[in-house]
Amino acid sequence: MKFDDAMLQRLEKLSMLKIEENRRTEMIEELEKIVGFVEVLGELDTEGLDPSFSTLEGGTPMREDTPDENSEIREIILHNAPKEKDDYFVVPNIIE
Repeated sequence: MKFDDAMLQRLEKLSMLKIEENRRTEMIEELEKIVGFVEVLGELDTEGLDPSFSTLEGGTPMREDTPDENSEIREIILHNAPKEKDDYFVVPNIIE
């Protein structure tokens, strides 16, 4: 898949990120490499493989699910959002 500036602009809009002008060419090249790698993975023959296959004995180890006690974490996260309203992220509509 080939990326161009129009595709990058659409991705910017969907992700609500702004890519600096001097990094646009580099970003397009990186995205093409990523998509190329995924396309190569699609060529792998996975027929007959168990989807739950794991190289770990007994599966993936679990950890205790404990909440973060930092009461300011919500404010810290929302402070970095491009747009927020009423303690939520504001994102562009993608379904018309």
